[in-house]
Amino acid sequence: MKPSTQPALRIAILGAESTGKTALAAALAPALAQHTGLRVTWVPELLREWCDNVGRTPLAHEQAAILRGQQERIDAAAAAHEIVVCDTTPLMTAVYSRMVFSDLSLEARAVALHRGVALSLLTALDLPWVADGLQRDGPQVREPVDGLLRGLLLQHRLPWALVSGTGAARLQSAIDALAPLLRQRLPDQARPDGAPLRGLFSRLHDSPAEDPRPTWFCESCDDPACERRSRRHASNAS
Repeated sequence: MKPSTQPALRIAILGAESTGKTALAAALAPALAQHTGLRVTWVPELLREWCDNVGRTPLAHEQAAILRGQQERIDAAAAAHEIVVCDTTPLMTAVYSRMVFSDLSLEARAVALHRGVALSLLTALDLPWVADGLQRDGPQVREPVDGLLRGLLLQHRLPWALVSGTGAARLQSAIDALAPLLRQRLPDQARPDGAPLRGLFSRLHDSPAEDPRPTWFCESCDDPACERRSRRHASNAS
């Protein structure tokens, strides 16, 4: 297959702790590769490895290095692939710097770097919280982190979509959110090798070509359909 001349499509998976980011990234990347024929990879979260290696969570002055390291991993993957699924980005580092250390100094840089992301998939708070080593503080931090993430995405007009459900439903929610972007990469409804789309992408060209950039979110639930319906209702009423 001839290498693509387009920049890599970068997809970020963001969310509070224990919302299935890593599981989604690990499932989404091979699904995209299988059903598009493109070169796809996913970039693991550097923070998890850092905590395992050092035996503690980072201090305030160590956050900037983690931000840089995560971005370097993403850039390296993008240089060799056509789609890169990112299990968090520097934006998550900035959010936790704000949450844990009341430090906003990383936000401007994180937002600037995040503008290279085509779409952020925000994982809903519909999965049970599960303890997982040093990284997780407890279920009480999930809503504040989710709120900070939504606020940054909306404030800086960064395209994002909510992903919810369990197992295959969560993966399909991500696929549906990515449909408009994937249609641009596969306009002829076929893989680069000429084989027809199938499986998870059989509905790709039947799904609505909505702008995946929500401008409103529901404070009462994590149902993407609710958010989209309410957004359309608000638009029609204006």
